[in-house]
Amino acid sequence: QVQLVESGGGLVQPGGSLRLSCVASRSIFSTHAMGWYRQAPGKQRELVAGINRGGTTNYADSVKGRFTISRDYPTNTLYLQMDSLKPEDTAIYYCKGTWGADDLWGQGTQVTVSS
Repeated sequence: QVQLVESGGGLVQPGGSLRLSCVASRSIFSTHAMGWYRQAPGKQRELVAGINRGGTTNYADSVKGRFTISRDYPTNTLYLQMDSLKPEDTAIYYCKGTWGADDLWGQGTQVTVSS
């Protein structure tokens, strides 16, 4: 069973930056797509950023120009660079990978943006 482990969350002031990491226990080269999602209290989980096998990326309108998704094949790591953070970015952030017909999720990492 593939495992995804996120890290890098924490408390940051508005305007600050964080970089989230998601390490997979198997090669991410074979994934169809990977992405970062988030879920704020009382809200549904939403897609933040995604990247497909060909390297095409997509972002939620609310994070365009502020967040950047990237991956590193040798270390099987997916990243999310988050800049110019806002209080409304506060949520649990989850990594997801799709291997064949299987969608696999990490356990999540908390991001809190507050002064």
